Amino acid sequence: MNLPHGRATALRRLLGPGSGTGELPAGITSICSAHPLVIEAALGRTRKEGAYALIEATCNQVNQEGGYTGMRPADFRRFVEGIADSIGFPADRLILGGDHLGPNPWKALPAEAAMQRAEAMVAAYVAAGFRKIHLDCSMGCAGEPQALPDEVTAARAARLAAVAEEVAGGTPPVYIIGTEVPPPGGATHAIAELAVTTPEAAQRTLEVHRLAFAQAGVEAALERVIGIVVQPGVEFGNANVVTYRPERARALSAALAEMPGLVFEAHSTDYQPAVALAALVEDGFAILKVGPGLTFALREALYGLDAIAAELDGRPRTLEPAMEALMLDKPQHWASHYPGTPAEQRLQRHFSYSDRIRYYWPEPQAATAVEALMAQLADREIPETLVSQYLGRLYPAVAAGRVAARARPLCLAAIDAALDPYLEATAPR
Repeated sequence: MNLPHGRATALRRLLGPGSGTGELPAGITSICSAHPLVIEAALGRTRKEGAYALIEATCNQVNQEGGYTGMRPADFRRFVEGIADSIGFPADRLILGGDHLGPNPWKALPAEAAMQRAEAMVAAYVAAGFRKIHLDCSMGCAGEPQALPDEVTAARAARLAAVAEEVAGGTPPVYIIGTEVPPPGGATHAIAELAVTTPEAAQRTLEVHRLAFAQAGVEAALERVIGIVVQPGVEFGNANVVTYRPERARALSAALAEMPGLVFEAHSTDYQPAVALAALVEDGFAILKVGPGLTFALREALYGLDAIAAELDGRPRTLEPAMEALMLDKPQHWASHYPGTPAEQRLQRHFSYSDRIRYYWPEPQAATAVEALMAQLADREIPETLVSQYLGRLYPAVAAGRVAARARPLCLAAIDAALDPYLEATAPR
């Protein structure tokens, strides 16, 4: 299929000089994770497909102060490139992005103080060679309303773009803008219905940013805006997923015809079925963001392996109790997101779609527990019957000989299975 001209232009700008010849993908999957196994699985799968890999760090994961991973942007780049080198992933097909770059990590501060830190963060990302920069100043800071007027959001985004342009070397970044931005990591409540962004709102987003960038003297940066974050009607909460319905976003999709060189970026696409992801890309939502859905798949695999180890060695499960103790000891990443009774909160700590357990995997206690589990299983061949019992989604691939019935390959295969519909949706048509 021939891509619409605007989508082809945006994708070529994102993919870089090497994309000038050859077939373009229909879209691209943005992997928003800092977990080494998720990154390894994503790079391994895209290498096999001959595709580009877009790996993004969020403002909370990685920033100039270390984020919750302890990594600064340059650290994250070395971290990802080290994984890429270890599996032979071609460097010219790796794209790094910064997600939700703005004052969010410091929104408890007054706006000026938060924006100064956001400027330092954007400068660190661009200096480290991140090519795709999502400017997100949609959240209010201390003393401000939770949602800001479009003009304020755009003016602050232009201020950050000016910093990025000043820091950028020979290859300046491309940008994503948007004022209707879902919260990072998904919603915190059950969702019955979502309001789809109107075409008028999308057009207004572009116009207010055009004016703000001009007033800030960074018109050249506006020429490298390749996408707008909008709400196409997809989201997930702790216990439910709102699936894409193309008929509700038809007018929004059609609005791209009036926005040359742009695509829409869809956040919170985790857990969408394959047919919905394909429809999103077909309708112009060419950048699909996924993160918690991949670490959710990894957590399923790790808990399944813990159950298998318990069966093999006749001992109690150890990983889930270790993670429970850690999360109770350090509740800051889940307490304000998981409402309900103590029993309901416990269930969400381990099994919520929001997967806030992902914040805890870098902790020493969690790493030690996972390492002990992997050491216990080591290279043992796991009986197919136990794979069927505790890792049922992977059983067909194991039975067919496509996946080795050992602990590490099974973890990677679980992530790969979650990536399957994304790679299919974005593949060249």
